[in-house]
Amino acid sequence: MRGTSIVGVLVVIWLIIGAIAAGQRGYYSNDETNCAEAGTILVTIVAGPLNYIGANPKVDCKLPEPSK
Repeated sequence: MRGTSIVGVLVVIWLIIGAIAAGQRGYYSNDETNCAEAGTILVTIVAGPLNYIGANPKVDCKLPEPSK
């Protein structure tokens, strides 16, 4: 039981560090959010502390255009 709670706390800390990194890169300040920006924010948060050792995850997604 105790090992599970330690892992949970470490995961939360990891994600908080990733959220801080995304904020430092200015990802939250853009009013116009699209698929690529939302994906980049999510991947940056999941990367956590890896952002501070050189990881710079980016997501590029293209949604299909609606037919006429």
